[in-house]
Amino acid sequence: MKKKWIAVLVSSMLAVSLAGCSSALSDEYITINKYKKLEIPKLENTEVSDSSVESSISSQLATSQERKEITGRAAKDGDTVDIDYTGTIFGEEFDGGSAVGASLILGSGQFLPAEGEYKGFEEQIVGHEPGDNFDITVKFPADYRNEEVADKPANFNITLNGIYEVITPELTDEWVKEHSEESKTVEEYKEEIRKRLQENSELQVKSTLQNAALMAMLDETEVKKLPEDQVDAEYQTTEDTYKRLAEGYGLEFEEFLSTYMKQTVEEFEKDARESAETIVKANLACSLLAKEKKLEPSESEYEKLIEEYAKEAGSDDVEAFKERVGEDLLRKAILQRKVAEYLVDKCVQVEQSDSEE
Repeated sequence: MKKKWIAVLVSSMLAVSLAGCSSALSDEYITINKYKKLEIPKLENTEVSDSSVESSISSQLATSQERKEITGRAAKDGDTVDIDYTGTIFGEEFDGGSAVGASLILGSGQFLPAEGEYKGFEEQIVGHEPGDNFDITVKFPADYRNEEVADKPANFNITLNGIYEVITPELTDEWVKEHSEESKTVEEYKEEIRKRLQENSELQVKSTLQNAALMAMLDETEVKKLPEDQVDAEYQTTEDTYKRLAEGYGLEFEEFLSTYMKQTVEEFEKDARESAETIVKANLACSLLAKEKKLEPSESEYEKLIEEYAKEAGSDDVEAFKERVGEDLLRKAILQRKVAEYLVDKCVQVEQSDSEE
């Protein structure tokens, strides 16, 4: 009898001990079952290649390109042309089919290519001179993203405003002195670019790991209930964003969804509601973990990080930046980053198999 009593006592103590060691966190809305030793894909920083440096420098040089007008001859492949155009299908103008002062490199394939018996847009400009006004006919591919014009012939009235040669500057010490605040020579500039690319690569790896850690935590988080007011607010933010996009395209909301999102209003509402619930779940999980592990930044830390975000966004006016983005959203982003950093530090990075990659 005594042995049985001791066994029961030991069993009870073990149960209490295990409960005390549980890493689960819980409140009225959610339970985080696990947040330590979460498995995330292993990522390593890679060295920046010479070709990446050269490519980046080429892009920088392109921003300093100059246009030299060409006169006395017709346009040919390789020329940059300035054109106005108006497109019609069966005599009716269509969305996105008109522009004024559009820049186009002939032969680049940027505009509609040849389709069956129809010549391409760019090749029909070749041979025309500045000041010419002319019509061309092209055909949109059957798989064109805008179903309203897909697989249909279209007429374009074109005015060729000018022909230009684009001159890209050479990379010289003089160009570097003029365009860099840190470097004075070509070699110094190459190292500056390499360092910048390396920092960007490291930030990308860091961001990817943090996102993976947050998703891993959410996979281990159970929802008891979600505050409907928060879900409704997130849903409304998403809907408002897409309605503004529709207005920008000059389309009704339903037409915008069907054309660019390939969705009905009902499908959008379902996806937006699920997205809102996921966002609220993530906010609740981050708030709970931050509270339990004392991760929330101080007011001075919040202000400092918001200033950094404003600077990264190219804004000198922090208050205007807060108003434009929303201070509440900025604070949530900062808290989420602090939580993500904590999670990555506690995570286990595992090698991915070929199938997982």
